[in-house]
Amino acid sequence: MPTIQILVISLQRSVDRRNKVEQEMQKISIPWAFLDAVDGSSLTSIPSEYKPSKVKRLQGYSLTASEIGCYLSHKEAWKRCVSSGLPTLILEDDFLFKSNFVETLEILLNKIPKWDFVRLQGLYEVPFTKIYEVSGISLVKNHGDPCGTAAYILKPNVAKILIEHSVDIYEPVDHFLEHCHKHHAELLAIRPYPVDVTPLQTTIGDRPGRLPIHGFAKLKRSIFRAIDRWFSKNAWFPKKR
Repeated sequence: MPTIQILVISLQRSVDRRNKVEQEMQKISIPWAFLDAVDGSSLTSIPSEYKPSKVKRLQGYSLTASEIGCYLSHKEAWKRCVSSGLPTLILEDDFLFKSNFVETLEILLNKIPKWDFVRLQGLYEVPFTKIYEVSGISLVKNHGDPCGTAAYILKPNVAKILIEHSVDIYEPVDHFLEHCHKHHAELLAIRPYPVDVTPLQTTIGDRPGRLPIHGFAKLKRSIFRAIDRWFSKNAWFPKKR
């Protein structure tokens, strides 16, 4: 198998989760390392990437401290991908390998050409278009946001693009990854997904039941987004091309 880097994002204080990760990683024989997650609940100041008032105007809601910490953790993983020069498998500590994980990873790395970012897990089913297939494993383009960032692999060139477009943090990281008309990176996926998530309680525990924006609030948000497109050189929500 070609050389890759594996990083598991996990809070240092999540001892039980780390123990489960170590048990799960015994299923594969590839070197890996923990990446200590940014603990949003311990942030003593607002990160420079986050602009509270603008986020509230253009999103209709604020990100929680844990969502900001999660985003910063993935951003650090992208930086390590770039600095290592290696394809990097990024996992969150609630991942669960399916029985075909190693076989799927070997096929992706050895037999599937022309990819830069591949999702290996998704929380929701969405329609997709098949691009390439080998040995029952399909490389696809999802049409919709399956949500979740428990498992994906990316190459340094696309990691650099994601970093460049993360000067501002204004949406959960899984939504940002699918925000392709913003960063213009091509995100693909493997089907069937070779990674699942455990039923463990999320460590992003400060997110309330976030309901969709409706009515006047949605209209107001749309107006603010239109103004941002007209006057900003780097609009947060550009029109789809």
